[in-house]
Amino acid sequence: MKKILTSLAAGVTLLTGFAAQAQESVNIYSFRQAFLIEPILVEFTKETGIKTNIVFAKKGLVERLKREGKHSPADVVLTSNFGALLKLEKAELTQTIDSETINNNVPALYRDPEGQWVALTKRVRNIYTAKSLADGDSIRYEDLASPKFKGQICTRSGKHPYNLGLVSSMIAYHGEAETKKWLEGVKANLARRPQGNDRAQVKAIKEGLCKVSLGNSYYLGKMVQDPKQKAWADAVNIQFPNQADRGSHINVSGATITPHAPNKDNALKLIEFLTSDKAQQMYAAVNMEYPVKEGVPLSELVSSWGEFKSEDKSIAEISQYRQAALKLIDEVKFDL
Repeated sequence: MKKILTSLAAGVTLLTGFAAQAQESVNIYSFRQAFLIEPILVEFTKETGIKTNIVFAKKGLVERLKREGKHSPADVVLTSNFGALLKLEKAELTQTIDSETINNNVPALYRDPEGQWVALTKRVRNIYTAKSLADGDSIRYEDLASPKFKGQICTRSGKHPYNLGLVSSMIAYHGEAETKKWLEGVKANLARRPQGNDRAQVKAIKEGLCKVSLGNSYYLGKMVQDPKQKAWADAVNIQFPNQADRGSHINVSGATITPHAPNKDNALKLIEFLTSDKAQQMYAAVNMEYPVKEGVPLSELVSSWGEFKSEDKSIAEISQYRQAALKLIDEVKFDL
């Protein structure tokens, strides 16, 4: 009996120790490919001792969280665009992020007013122009509807989250009526039906199909670093629109804490780390994006594109117009 009790006691000690060890971890569902953020997670573990476990999926994470419900192991969701953050919030798959550290690190423009999500990097919706286009450096989003660009514009679907965000921004600054006219003008200037991704538009400029395209800034970095696509990048100039007035439209990658996070404290520590100087510099450099925290140095490549002014309306305010934007895109049959 004494031996049995001793064995049971040892077993309890082992189980308790394992449970304590398991608590020092954080489980991540990521829309962003794991290899892009693993170096940052390694640094987080070095600094905190908290182990990170990550599940990557380009699609289906929102549906997975819904199925798992209160039994979900996920603590944090990392997204690659704002649309996913909004989808998570609307599905009630977030909880309040309450941290003075995060509030100090991330400007209010890039945080949810109710604390349901926080941005981690900024992504500019740029205009790419053929190097033969002389007046491209002063271009505005509004100019894309000008008859001078007839048959010269290429873009992906108007309903893609990146373009949907831009149209929402146009409504926020100009109202629905003006934005509808603008969309009609842009459609009239298209060189082809909206198709492909952002890089495909730059390729089209290289091939002479068009002279102007919409695209996020980091795609230029991806093309520069790809020997097969570098010629596409060399054929264009990257422009930051509306520098003389409201500034360039900003999308964001971000993070949120799940409603039933089993390791909530560790989840908060992770997001605090991701908004710190060290992680911000790494996060933005790896993904060729812009730090959301002010004063963090840019990577050498991103810095070479020059400085720019961002639009002054918050992501949360602009997001209120997404349904209106979708309605207008359908009304003008932009993708048809």
